Amino acid sequence: MEQPLVELKSVSKYFGSVIALKDVSFDVRAGEVHCLLGDNGAGKSTLIKTLAGAHVPDEGQILVGGQATRFASPKDTLDKGIATVYQDLALVPLMSVARNFFLGREPLKKFGLINQFDVEFANQTAFQQLSDMGIQLRDPEQPVGTLSGGERQCLAIARAIYFGAKVLILDEPTSALGVHQASIVLKLIVQSKARGIGVIFISHNVHHAYVVGDRFTLLKRGKSVGTYAKDDITRDQLLNLMAGGKELIDLEQEVAKLKNRKLQ
Repeated sequence: MEQPLVELKSVSKYFGSVIALKDVSFDVRAGEVHCLLGDNGAGKSTLIKTLAGAHVPDEGQILVGGQATRFASPKDTLDKGIATVYQDLALVPLMSVARNFFLGREPLKKFGLINQFDVEFANQTAFQQLSDMGIQLRDPEQPVGTLSGGERQCLAIARAIYFGAKVLILDEPTSALGVHQASIVLKLIVQSKARGIGVIFISHNVHHAYVVGDRFTLLKRGKSVGTYAKDDITRDQLLNLMAGGKELIDLEQEVAKLKNRKLQ
């Protein structure tokens, strides 16, 4: 079997007496979309930050390319080819698309004895990279604030891919988007997979995850409920596992009792 790009082995994370993660094992391979599903409070955010180098596991191991690794910082994860696209996207609305594309990694050119931002290269590169992703900009110098939510997500993902990401961690990329904009982002996830990139798609939306996912790991209260290949589980089964079948049945029974009381 192919070596995972990134693998977590029995990772646990504690904050005082609070168990944020407990014995979670998880991996992603090249050209795969591995969906991490869970409701609010399931431990998704802690797992993201652990993979991104913001948290250090209290127990367990993280392996990159089969080698045990201890991330020193988020920059260390970027250097190892792991890029995280958070919900806030880390974009500056008033700055241009091209400036945001190269934010923190600005291309420079010599102007006499002074290094200055290479505007022409930045504009051409940002325009071309987004065009390759299916996003047609009016002008690479337009402010990011003029882009739609889906286009901003695509910008953040295209930036990560351009700078050599082998693993993309996407934090709820479709949560605040309409149907059309969400479809743009989902298509980009499929494109990333086709390029051989391993994608970790964090979501509480089973419908979006099931469209693009190859494997699904469910988190509940910091623990893994299990990992399932797409061929082995249906969308409804995933929904049931995530929502908690017993809780839904209990709720239906309570609603039925309330209706009966009103009828009486």
